[in-house]
Amino acid sequence: MMKKILILLLSGLALTIGLTACSSWIEEDPKGLITDERVGDSEEAVQQWVTGTYSKLIYDMFCWGYFPRVLEFDADYISGPDWLFGTFGAGNFQGENDVTDALWKGCYGLISRANTAIRHINAMSNVSDESRQNARGEMKFMRAFAYFLLVRAYGDVPLQPEELTDHYQQPRQPIAKVYEYIVKNLEEAASEMYQNTDSRWQPGHVSAGSAAGLLTKVYATEAAAAMPAGTEVVVRTGPTYDGSGDDRSYAPLQRITLLKQTVTGYANLDPQALYAKAAEWGRRLLAGDYGRYELLSYDDLWKKSSCTASEFLFSVCTVSGDATYKVSVHSQYEGYMTEQGSDFIEQGGWVGCTRHWYDLFEPQDLRVVKGVKHRWRAKTQRESNSGFYYPQNNDYAIRATGYDLLGNYVAAPTGEFADGVNYYYSQDAQCLAFTTKYMDVTNNAIDQADANWPFLRLADVMLILAEAENELGNSSEALALLNEVRERSSATVASATGVGALDTQTKLRSAIIEERAKELACEADRRWDLIRWGIYLDAMNAIGGSDDAGVLKTRQPRNLLFPIPAPELNTNKAITENNPGWN
Repeated sequence: MMKKILILLLSGLALTIGLTACSSWIEEDPKGLITDERVGDSEEAVQQWVTGTYSKLIYDMFCWGYFPRVLEFDADYISGPDWLFGTFGAGNFQGENDVTDALWKGCYGLISRANTAIRHINAMSNVSDESRQNARGEMKFMRAFAYFLLVRAYGDVPLQPEELTDHYQQPRQPIAKVYEYIVKNLEEAASEMYQNTDSRWQPGHVSAGSAAGLLTKVYATEAAAAMPAGTEVVVRTGPTYDGSGDDRSYAPLQRITLLKQTVTGYANLDPQALYAKAAEWGRRLLAGDYGRYELLSYDDLWKKSSCTASEFLFSVCTVSGDATYKVSVHSQYEGYMTEQGSDFIEQGGWVGCTRHWYDLFEPQDLRVVKGVKHRWRAKTQRESNSGFYYPQNNDYAIRATGYDLLGNYVAAPTGEFADGVNYYYSQDAQCLAFTTKYMDVTNNAIDQADANWPFLRLADVMLILAEAENELGNSSEALALLNEVRERSSATVASATGVGALDTQTKLRSAIIEERAKELACEADRRWDLIRWGIYLDAMNAIGGSDDAGVLKTRQPRNLLFPIPAPELNTNKAITENNPGWN
């Protein structure tokens, strides 16, 4: 959403569009909805309905910190303090508010609002056909997006009736049927919404290209999940540590060949046909059929001013310091300072990536050179004149402390560490590969800072398209797309010949999946890539127990799907059983 949307929210326009409690979260209560008479019949009224739907993303889903946590924390390369990750981060999803309120209830609330908005907008007579059509398209996109989140997480899910109904008992629908509905909505949205080159398009809103990009990802998600069991994916991972106790050190990455396991609900789908559809939509997006899109330079990519740039096909932009429509993204990933301009973190900066993730990169790659914090200071380190450095390797140990890892003095600290501060490394949750993606905010000394959250970026779509091209046998096209993303970050160009050649379909597949882990880190994608490729259990268990911060990463088959929340099971009698392993 753009700032204008949030200003409308703060003015109370969206607050009038409320839902009251009803017997099942997949249904809406018509008694709790306002009418056309109260909102009006005008272009402004159209925008009120649209704004009220967008607002659900922040209020209810983001504002309590559940998003992006529910999408992010259960992955192999993500970590943080045990108290923050809790039982959810350790793999026990039962009864967690993340699963209940943020994902299930939040997504069905988003769907309800989209359905209601479409009905009221269709009934208006004093609006232009173009405005009505675009608004409908935006609502169909939001409806499809919510179902995409749901079907990935829960498998079979109910489809909420588009029209008002007194029948609140909706059964779960097969995965294939849910995807058919998602595709239908996105295809209609792609033809109905303005392109981002149209003067009528409002920056911050989704556009025709957003729908085309999400269609690429939706089709590829189905396709990967439908790939035959036994398909090989090489993942660089392994046990976290060598040794134990005070002498423990990070174990080097291993190349482990994982064999895809069957993903329940996708076995009867045709992966080649689905990858062909993914490629079709991805190619059309890049060809400019749905607007103009391009990768930003790395230095511009994570600037707050880039929130509505064309790389961000679907991004949540927020308002600084608002107590209701707030997000905790900046606080969780970066931490907020004692005051603006301070060098000391007041609180936060907890969620980061593991050392195994960091070691995936070449040393010159901007995604770790600039994209990872190498020094930071907590307010508790002020009196001791100390701070943290990362990572604990010989190069950074010398830069930060002047001493190598064997305790030998080499030279005085250099660069950003030559400031007279005593830097040290702590082998726990205090020292992780913390991203810098969400640092640029209006005021970095407040808890509710206006960090942007990217749900869909062009780089994501390009790597998905590279995956589709590779699976369709178009390796040169796949390699070109992979390299376009890599070159933006000064990574070495990958080749089909020579040392380290990506000269087989398996090697290129594995490289693309790994590139996604690097490029999209801390953007809530990694778990879902592991799930759709049927390698989630093996990738998580390859860690050998706990990660860098001591978060338990051992997983069981029940972790492949989230449990249906107990309140839904208790009220919706059409759902007779939970997902396997959950009571």
